[in-house]
Amino acid sequence: MIIQIPDLPNNMAGFRADGEVTKEDFEIVKLQVSNLVEKTGKLNYMLVLDTSPAEFTIGAWLQDALLGIQNITKWNRAAIVSDSDAVKTFTDVFSKVMPGEFRGYRHSEFDRAVEWVSERSEDEQYNN
Repeated sequence: MIIQIPDLPNNMAGFRADGEVTKEDFEIVKLQVSNLVEKTGKLNYMLVLDTSPAEFTIGAWLQDALLGIQNITKWNRAAIVSDSDAVKTFTDVFSKVMPGEFRGYRHSEFDRAVEWVSERSEDEQYNN
């Protein structure tokens, strides 16, 4: 399941994934992302993984990939919050091949991730 994270700055979209994540779960993500890009012209995005990436169905991964392709020129900042070292490493490497900046954060760094994604803090000391 994916739910939108409430009370985030209005220049970003944030979601929390828990349990099994399906293709249908990404419908809310796609709608919110489209609205944000229309409003701001760029995509600041955060996904908090409270589940293992193994819980994403094939359809969910395809929807996630489609989300990225549809908005590839609009990506600005994206953070993936997970305590998995593999997810954090993948996110940091992914940033080198995609437009925009991508960073991995641990759950204990949630507030830092929000600050960085929302561009509230331009202090680049947050490099992980």
